[in-house]
Amino acid sequence: MPWDLKSDRPIYTQLIEQIELMICSGIYALGTKLPSVRDLAQEAAVNPNTMQKALAKLEEDGLLYTNRTSGRFVTEDADIVKQVKGRLALSQINDFLKKMKNLGFQNKEIISMVENLLESKEDDYHEHNS
Repeated sequence: MPWDLKSDRPIYTQLIEQIELMICSGIYALGTKLPSVRDLAQEAAVNPNTMQKALAKLEEDGLLYTNRTSGRFVTEDADIVKQVKGRLALSQINDFLKKMKNLGFQNKEIISMVENLLESKEDDYHEHNS
């Protein structure tokens, strides 16, 4: 997953969000050893101190832990990952709803559009797997 950092928000915050997403999506599975701070910083094209700060925050939040001799690892606690995943999902839904409201849609219209889209996606799925 490429690092998608924008200049409109603090890089540190975006690094945290993107690492959370990598963990929730399974790119970094439970118990996986992370690359070194330097390697991650180089990969994301950011200052190693900024990456270190982001990783320290994720460790503080319980998503990562450090083994003094062998580096940083993703938690093995599936509940913590599930909580983060839920928080990220709610954030996405809130952003979506705010944009739909700004476009002038009412709740019933939004629900109807989402249901129709989900049904058409399900139809596509069944067609491709029949």
